[in-house]
Amino acid sequence: MFAAMRSERMEALHFFTDAATGLEAIIAIHNTRLGPALGGCRYQPYASLDEAVADAMRLARGMSYKAALAGLEQGGGKSVIIRPPHVEDRAALFEAFGRCIESLRGGYITAVDSGTSPADMDCIAQQTQHVTSTTRAGDPSPQTALGVLAGIRAAARARLGQDDLNGVRIMLQGLGNVGHALAELLVAEGVELLVADLDAGKVRLVVDELGAQPVALDAVFEAPCDIFTPCGLGGVLNTMSIGQLRCAAVAGAANNQLADADAADLLDARGILYTPDYVINAGGLLYVALTHKGMSKGEIALRIRQIGDRLDSIFAQSQAEGRSPAEIADRQAEGILYG
Repeated sequence: MFAAMRSERMEALHFFTDAATGLEAIIAIHNTRLGPALGGCRYQPYASLDEAVADAMRLARGMSYKAALAGLEQGGGKSVIIRPPHVEDRAALFEAFGRCIESLRGGYITAVDSGTSPADMDCIAQQTQHVTSTTRAGDPSPQTALGVLAGIRAAARARLGQDDLNGVRIMLQGLGNVGHALAELLVAEGVELLVADLDAGKVRLVVDELGAQPVALDAVFEAPCDIFTPCGLGGVLNTMSIGQLRCAAVAGAANNQLADADAADLLDARGILYTPDYVINAGGLLYVALTHKGMSKGEIALRIRQIGDRLDSIFAQSQAEGRSPAEIADRQAEGILYG
């Protein structure tokens, strides 16, 4: 465990249980040089404790890098609650988790993530003030989508040579809260939208409402498009899927899109522009962090739009140095975090 923590440069791992509710939770804190760790709470089943720990650590690291390049005075953290097969009282479980967060005395601030909702955050807020994305604060998903839209525009400028998205063909994989909100924004921009999701009902809804074209799950990576936009879970870009891609750029909302360190180089070798995930999907973090600090909606919206400017800079440096955008982004973030 300690070797894994050293590999990820992790500051702390906290494990919690609560017999009364069945809670089993992990809070990973990666780096607090810039401020208290902030990151969402993921609630899903895991095949093993090792898998849950690895997920928490990878996500926490991504949050540190995301906060650093977003210019936030926040550290990076993440929590995962291992979802049991049956839950007697979901509200009680999240209240118990709130007590766990409170025990860290402000060292970690939580928010919504995969499997959790503002209602869950309301339950956590019964026990601690170190929580955002409550019903009152609002769901950050639309703000994440706005940031991703700014990033897609940057990718189109860099690889397609155009400032607008009218007529651009985009393959959007994953229609959860962020993916659906992004689909609406893209169609409004005049995008030719292809969509896929494990949930056929979500696909039908976007097809019926927005006129998107459905794509079979086994044809997602090989679908001809200008930009591939992964908005589901991570690890989708690996040797096999990258070999199938028929696009000019990858720009999406999913965390940890690269299956391993070699994936960025494989994309680069194929001439596919990669938009670093923790840069393009920082809109939600900006929203929850700055809302928590009391910043106005107008100021927050401006900060989210600046995601495109950050990516313009990364792409320009990548081109100038002949290095992948992923390497450039990592180097910039590590310069801020480690000096």
